[in-house]
Formats: sequence, structure tokens, C-alpha cells
Amino acid sequence: MTVGFFLSTFSISVDLSDMMLTFPKETNTDHVKLLTSKTNFKAVTACVRIFTDVTRDAVIFSLATRAHINAFGISKVGQTSIKMLAQDASADFPRLSIPMNKWVSICTTWTSETGLTQVWLNGQPSIRKFVHKGLPITSPIITTLGQKQDTFGGGFDVKQSFVGMISDVHMWDYVLSPCQLRRYANDLYFTPGNVLNWRAMEFEIIGTVLEELKQDQCKA
Repeated sequence: MTVGFFLSTFSISVDLSDMMLTFPKETNTDHVKLLTSKTNFKAVTACVRIFTDVTRDAVIFSLATRAHINAFGISKVGQTSIKMLAQDASADFPRLSIPMNKWVSICTTWTSETGLTQVWLNGQPSIRKFVHKGLPITSPIITTLGQKQDTFGGGFDVKQSFVGMISDVHMWDYVLSPCQLRRYANDLYFTPGNVLNWRAMEFEIIGTVLEELKQDQCKA
């Protein structure tokens, strides 16, 4: 597999099972846009693996609509907290330690019916918290990795940018069962995302982001 290093925008649909995306520097431009035709979400589960040594706040996953810039999102707050965003509201999950220079599995869930959200860190659940109730995510979306959208598809802040590696991104339009969430965290068989699927992902790389083989792959 040839390592990719891209400085321009393009769109492909590929199986990224053995791949990771490397964000090598702080920037207010470089990001990855994930593409889907789905536009209506009464519930969301999003899962991602990250590897970083950044101790400041950093945005991992940002989903925006024109009506709600923070329609759904995952951010790390320092090294000891995760922030969940839904429909321009937020919930903080303190004392969720994110170790430096190790792969970390993060899944977040939210449903508009109850307004409840939850974080699963390395397969272990947080408490459930209220974030926003009654308003599903509708209309076309833009989803970015590595940057927080402050406008629809843009408005990036260098001090919120992610530096490190991201892999195994999946998103579903329902709340995954605890069993499926643990299977994802343990890299076992699980039902891939029906909105975003790392094994069949259509995406655009904007700026200096590298598509590389995972470093845990040892093939003859």
C-alpha cells in the first residue's frame, strides 16, 4: 500500500480498514471531510480511535447543519475530559482520562427523544447526561475530522485543531447496544456504521493530511 500525502482536495470511496489518517501539525485549514447522503437523524452513535500527544483542547469530530453549527460533535478537553455536542448544546464528561501516545477508543451516543447522551471510553461507559431533547438533526450535513466548524464547513481555529492520528470512524443513525459498543472498542466484529463506514468511506482530504497504514499492521 502506498502512503498518501495530499495537499489538494479530492473525493474517493475506499476501504480504510488497515489505514489511519495523520494530522501532523496545528493548522486552521487542514481537515478531512466525510461524505454521506443521509440527512435525517433522530439518534446518533459516533465512534473513533485517536492517538495524540496534544494536552490542550482539540476537536475530533464535528457535524454541522446550516441551522445548527454544533449539530453533533466530539471534543477532548485537556487530558481529563470529553465534551459532547448536540444541536448547539453541550455536556461535559470530566475525569475521563485520555492517555498520551496511546490509541484510545471513543464512542458517543445521543437520542433526540430523551435528550440523553453518553460517552464510552475504551469500552467503558460514562454516566448518561441530558444535552438536548426533541429536535432531530435534519437537512444536509457537513462532517469534518480534525477541526471544529464555527461556520457551515469552515471557521476553523488553529487552537482547536487536532494533531495526531485518527482511525476507525463509524457513525450510525441509532444508539448502538452496549455489546456492540464494547465489540467496537475491543476491535471485534461489530455492525459497521450505516451513515459513515470506515470500511467503505467517501471522503475529501483538504490540506496536509496523510493517509497511512496503521502502525500495528504486520503483513508478510
